[in-house]
Amino acid sequence: MSDLPQINHDLADAAAGFLRFFTSSTWATRTEPGADFVAGNPQELPLQAFTDAVGSHLAPQDKDWFAYKQSEAIASQAAAAGLRARSGIPFADEDVQMTTGAFAGLFLTMRTVVSPGEEVLYLTPPWFFYESMVLACGAIPVKVPLPPPSFDLPLGAIAAAITPKTRAVIVNTPHNPTGRIFPEEDLRALADLLTAASAEHGHTIWLISDEAYNRIVYPPNTHVTPAGLYPSTFLVYTYGKQLLTPGQRIGYVALPPTMPDREQVRQALFLQTVVNGFMFPNALMQYAVPEIDDLTIDLEALLRKRDRMVKGLRDAGYDLHVPEGTFYLLPKSPIADDWAFTERLAREQVYVLPGEIVELPGYFRVSVTASNEMIDQALPVFARALEETQ
Repeated sequence: MSDLPQINHDLADAAAGFLRFFTSSTWATRTEPGADFVAGNPQELPLQAFTDAVGSHLAPQDKDWFAYKQSEAIASQAAAAGLRARSGIPFADEDVQMTTGAFAGLFLTMRTVVSPGEEVLYLTPPWFFYESMVLACGAIPVKVPLPPPSFDLPLGAIAAAITPKTRAVIVNTPHNPTGRIFPEEDLRALADLLTAASAEHGHTIWLISDEAYNRIVYPPNTHVTPAGLYPSTFLVYTYGKQLLTPGQRIGYVALPPTMPDREQVRQALFLQTVVNGFMFPNALMQYAVPEIDDLTIDLEALLRKRDRMVKGLRDAGYDLHVPEGTFYLLPKSPIADDWAFTERLAREQVYVLPGEIVELPGYFRVSVTASNEMIDQALPVFARALEETQ
């Protein structure tokens, strides 16, 4: 038995599939790029306007240009203004704290409101790291399945999973990996449910709204933030998706004006940001927020790729739904062993993510951020691989 603390063993168990794929799979050991559908990574050059915005702040304007930074006013003000314009909710500038992306924002929010031994509910299939983050806080992850094929918000299952130990619920909309956007009426029902459960158990049950993809929405769908429906909501965001620049880590946590005791919450969040590794974004990215807040990648081009991939996979015989947002498709694997099927695709240099990694064995995830050339290469491979299973 290792001398590492038990929490490290629990984290390793929770992330075992992720570690296996990203360190030892055919994709991880490839020597040629191939057709890479694994992650929401850019496969083409970034927006020129993004490059120009960041580059315009490179030359220091004073001695403190690259000094320690907290949430710079220029960034928080621009982010809050964008939130007000898009959501209609009067977010205050001081209630938007900049973080190193949504990854940090989610972890810091949990550290702020969740104590060891308490429970955090999340929907599964999930983003990779919810379980690991909950464990890292010393808390207990509770998984609530999203039922395929519609992946509707399972209000009854959420209500049944809440106990006196429940401290937070994570909702991700638009949802990675399913692409589902939860409708306003369901989010209102969730707000009512959490209000009643908080009263019943005598403490606030916080809602952590992971909105990393709230700018990646395909028409005619629309996105509604739970922050306007449930006061005790943290809105967590990253610019990495709308700009397709996930390596430039900047995002924020926003508190709605209706949040009770929000000054105290704001101070607690600030303290967690400092003591957990000074997770404020670097100075250069914060200076650029006024110019990048309104920028997005070409959503029409992304929609065309989504539609082309959905049609191509369905024509080949795959079973999949049409995502309403995000970068991802979630086809059903033609064989039960999704790892074996993804390795079969990898033999012809087509790379996808096994569903087991997102807690959905028997499926696989495809990112439509791949280039058109990659799609040209991949569609015949998908068809051949499926034919071999029949």
